[in-house]
Amino acid sequence: MARTLNRPASHKRRRGPVPALAAGATALALAGTGLALFAGGANAAAGNLVANGGFDGSLGGWTCTGSASAVTTPVHSGSGALQATPGAADTAECTQTISVLPNTSYTLSAWVQGPYVYLGARGTGGTDPSSWSNQNSWNQLSSTFTTGASARSVTVYLHGWYGQSAYLADDVVLSGPGGTSTPSPTATPTVTPTPTPTATATPTATTTPTATATPTPTATATPTQTATPTPTATSTGNPTTGLPKHVVTGYWHNFDNKGNNLQKLSDVQSAYDIIAVSFADSVASRPGAITFKLDAELSAGLGGYTDAQFRADVKAKQAAGKKVILSIGGQNGAISVNDAAAAQAFTDTAYAVIKDYGFDGIDIDLENGVNPTQMGNALHSLQSKVGSGFVLTMAPETIGMYSTAGAYFQLALNTKDILTVVNTQFYNSGGMNGCDGKVYTQGTIDFITSQVCTQIQGGLRPDQVGIGVPASSKAAGGGYVAPSVVNNALDCLATGKNCGSFVPPAKWPTIRGAMTWSTNWDSVNGNSFSNTVGPFVHQMP
Repeated sequence: MARTLNRPASHKRRRGPVPALAAGATALALAGTGLALFAGGANAAAGNLVANGGFDGSLGGWTCTGSASAVTTPVHSGSGALQATPGAADTAECTQTISVLPNTSYTLSAWVQGPYVYLGARGTGGTDPSSWSNQNSWNQLSSTFTTGASARSVTVYLHGWYGQSAYLADDVVLSGPGGTSTPSPTATPTVTPTPTPTATATPTATTTPTATATPTPTATATPTQTATPTPTATSTGNPTTGLPKHVVTGYWHNFDNKGNNLQKLSDVQSAYDIIAVSFADSVASRPGAITFKLDAELSAGLGGYTDAQFRADVKAKQAAGKKVILSIGGQNGAISVNDAAAAQAFTDTAYAVIKDYGFDGIDIDLENGVNPTQMGNALHSLQSKVGSGFVLTMAPETIGMYSTAGAYFQLALNTKDILTVVNTQFYNSGGMNGCDGKVYTQGTIDFITSQVCTQIQGGLRPDQVGIGVPASSKAAGGGYVAPSVVNNALDCLATGKNCGSFVPPAKWPTIRGAMTWSTNWDSVNGNSFSNTVGPFVHQMP
C-alpha cells in the first residue's frame, strides 16, 4: 500500500527516513523465514561451503542460465562479482549444489544489488529459505535453515526476474559443517510434467517478497499448483465475524498524501464493508511492537479532526454494520516478527491498540517480509485474546501469493482457521504465470482470475480469497483495471461467465469480494470503484 507523497505506487507510507524504492519493493528487513537486509561489510565466513562465492575471475563452481559473467567492477569485495542479465523468458539463474549434513543448521548469505535479486536454497528437506531485494546499492541477504533428516545436498541459487536489468551478487556464503557425500552436478531446474501443489516456483511482482525457484514464463509452462482445485460452493465463510458472504474492502489513509482527497473516517463511502485504517507504526525500541495514533498532518488538513472524533467515527461505522480494522505495514512499515519475543510484543501491543480504539481486527500488509511461523503464532494468540469476532485480512503483493512456498502464502495457510480474506495486490506486478502455466499481463481480467486460481489451488478456500486493485490509475504504478473488469472477474470466478481467455477450471461462487487501494483514491476518481463494484458484490448470491 502507499504512504508516500505524490507517488503513484502501491500501499506506501510517507513517513520515515526510508529511501524511496520502486512500486511494491521491499525496504529494510525481510522477515520471511528470518530473512534480513544488513548494513556494513561482510567477508566470506570461516567454513564457507560455497565454491568461488566471490566470483573472483570466473564463474567456476556455478552453473548459470542466460547472460552471466564475472566482472571486476562494481564488486562488494575482492576482485570479482557476478553480473547476470535476465531475458524475456529467463531469470539469469546461477546455481551451485553443495554437500551438507542432515538435521543441521546452516546460514546462507550474499551481497547483492539491482532490481529483483533472489537468494535461496532448494532441496533442504525442510523449509527452503528464500529472500530478495531490489536496491541499487550493495545490501546483504541472509537466512538460516535446518536440513531434513535425509538431506545430503542443497542447491544454492541466485537469480533476477524476467525482462529486468542486470543484477550483481558477491560474497556468497553458506556456513555450517560440510557434508560427507558427493553432491550431484548442478543442473538447471526443469519443469516436470506433473507438478505438486508444494512446488517452489516463484514469480516476482513489484513486493511480500519471498521467492524460491523460478517458474518458466512461457505459454506452455506447467502450472505450479495442482490441476484440479476443490471448489467449496457450500462454504459461507467465517460467520463469527458478522460480515456478509461477499465483501468490499477499502484502505483509509491516516496520513496526508498531498495528492488525493483527505477523508475523515466518517467520509468513507458506504459501499465498503471492511475499512482498513492505514497504518499502524512500529516501536523502534521493541521489535514486533506496534502503536497507533491519529496523524497530525491529516488532522490539520481536515481542519482539526480530533482523536475523539475518530474514535466516534469508528463506533458509527460499526453501528452501520461495517468492520474497522488496523492495517499493519505498508511499504515503509518495517515491523518484523522474527522470534517468540517479537511475536509476544506484537500480540500484546496489537491487542492493546484494538481494545483502546475498538478496532475489529488486523490487516497484515507487511511489504518488508513476513515470518510465517512467528507471525502466525502471534495472530493466533491475538485472535484468542480478541475472541471469535476477530477479523483478519491480508494484502500481500502478488509475489507473496504466487506459490505455496512463499512466506506470505505460508502465513495465510498457517492462519487459515482464523483468516477472513486475502486480498492480493494484483498490480505493480508485471507479467506472471497463471495457474495454467501461461503468462498473463497485469491490468487484465486474465491476470486477476488466473492468480486467484493459483491461490485456491494452493489451499485457500474461495471465501478467503479476494481481488485487490487500485482505485484509479494514479493509485499504483501499473495494473489498474476499470471497475467493470473487477465485476467481470468476480463473475468469471463465481459463475464461469464474462471470462477472458482464461477460464477457471471450476466455479467458486463463494469468492469473497474485492479490495481497493484506497477509499481516498476512489474519492479522487469520482467514487467509481465503490459505486460500481460495491453494488455488484453485494448482489452476488
